[in-house]
Amino acid sequence: MSSRARNLLLAALAGGALLVGVELMITAVALPAIVADLAGWTELRRASWIVNGYAVTYIATMPLAGRAADRYGLPRLFVLSLLVFAVGSALSGAAQSLDQLIAARALQGIGAGAIVPLATAGASHLFEGGARARALGVVGALTFLGMALGPFAGSIVLERFELAAAFRASGLGDSPLMALAAPAWRWVFYLGAPFAVLALVYTWAAAPTWPRPAHRAGLDIFGASLFTAALATGLLALTRLGEETAEADPLLSPLVLGVVAAVLAVLAVARNARTREPFLDVRMLRDRTFAAAVLLSLLTGYALATAIIGAAVFVDRVRYAGPDEQRVVLGALAAATAIGALGAGFAMRLLSAVVLSLLGLIMAIAGMAALALAGPETDLTIVVAALGLFGLGFGLTVTPRSTVAVEALGRAAFGVASAGVTVARMIGMAVGLAILTGFGSRRIESLSVVLVDPVARDEVLPPALRGRPLESNLVIEALETWASLQAAAILSGLFLVAAAVLVIAVLPTLLMRDPSRRVTEERIIRTDERPVVDDEVHEPALAL
Repeated sequence: MSSRARNLLLAALAGGALLVGVELMITAVALPAIVADLAGWTELRRASWIVNGYAVTYIATMPLAGRAADRYGLPRLFVLSLLVFAVGSALSGAAQSLDQLIAARALQGIGAGAIVPLATAGASHLFEGGARARALGVVGALTFLGMALGPFAGSIVLERFELAAAFRASGLGDSPLMALAAPAWRWVFYLGAPFAVLALVYTWAAAPTWPRPAHRAGLDIFGASLFTAALATGLLALTRLGEETAEADPLLSPLVLGVVAAVLAVLAVARNARTREPFLDVRMLRDRTFAAAVLLSLLTGYALATAIIGAAVFVDRVRYAGPDEQRVVLGALAAATAIGALGAGFAMRLLSAVVLSLLGLIMAIAGMAALALAGPETDLTIVVAALGLFGLGFGLTVTPRSTVAVEALGRAAFGVASAGVTVARMIGMAVGLAILTGFGSRRIESLSVVLVDPVARDEVLPPALRGRPLESNLVIEALETWASLQAAAILSGLFLVAAAVLVIAVLPTLLMRDPSRRVTEERIIRTDERPVVDDEVHEPALAL
């Protein structure tokens, strides 16, 4: 394949990753409007499957797509994934009920979950050596650049694509067309479809010289089904925790669902052990470098979720600001991550993967520590700088761990290696989100007891304001100040936990071996295994 063809195909692969990155964040901006339109806040648990349904199919598809990439023509799979993503996006925008939207989002998640590992595997196949690291950096950077663009794109769509008034003015207020075009949140999904089709055509046009894989084998669909069922059942159990109506239906209680999820997980593991080429081959974790890269991805994924959700909560509950500030802080986080991921691809020409990852972890730890020190009086620029420092550090770890993972398993397993690292990051993020929503949110919301309990309220008010009615402006101001300090203290603890997790991530980083070192060791082994004459003995040393 010519250099021009490789670069064109890399651009198409990175474009698909950009779309997925945008989708991850743009939906978060539109979610309040979607819930208000299709469900109402009384159905928040059911509405959570707008996100959970997407996440289940997204995570479950990744390993399957990674394994398929090693067995079938990658451009064909990438085109199919973009097509599924486009159809899911269009159906999501057209959904007229909550159930329809959840089903469409699950379909969209299948396409999105395949795009990222396929893009990473494709970049690994297209380039060698240092060029491979830079290509992986481009894919990673475009993914996080999409996340940076998501909040801004979402706000623009919600502001500019509100077409209901125009339809009513033209006499089409009751037409089926208006039901498909309004409210504005529908265009958050619609606009992704044509871009996916454009990337699809671009990939198809650039891919005729892609080599056919020598090895083809079936995919473990049954194992994938067990894994998906276990994941979905576990998430359903978590969403029903504390739900009053859960006791009315014992079969759907969190305890029963948790047991079912555990049984399905055991069956999935048993299937893995007995299948020659399983859906998720845990035996690959025997490779020290691959296992270390997966663990690094898992731990840094937890920290990334803490940064994203913690920053949004900090703006909302500590600074009492709105979407404008949230777009700034989240945009800065994602942009810095994109810069770090792209820069790491070039920095690996000068620094080893281990050194670069350690440098990134140090920066990420410093960013988290700075966030832990932030309070209500902290200037927004300091918060943005801390998030930027964390994002830059996290980004510096993305490309090295992806590079060492694919190099560890070799060309025949590039797809599996790419999927393994990405799945680990998503699982880490899921754990982080669960802790933040299950612990942090409950703690923050429990502070609202002062609004209904005069005794509790007087305990936190200054002596001069005790006994005054809640309607007093001075009382409201004092309570807001107290609640802001309490929220800052809770978030500080969560940020410190994330910083500690990043410190732990140093250990697997030190266990990784750099690609150049692995190649050197393999060459020495091969040299030692064959007979050599005296003038050949120095060849490996000269080559090094």
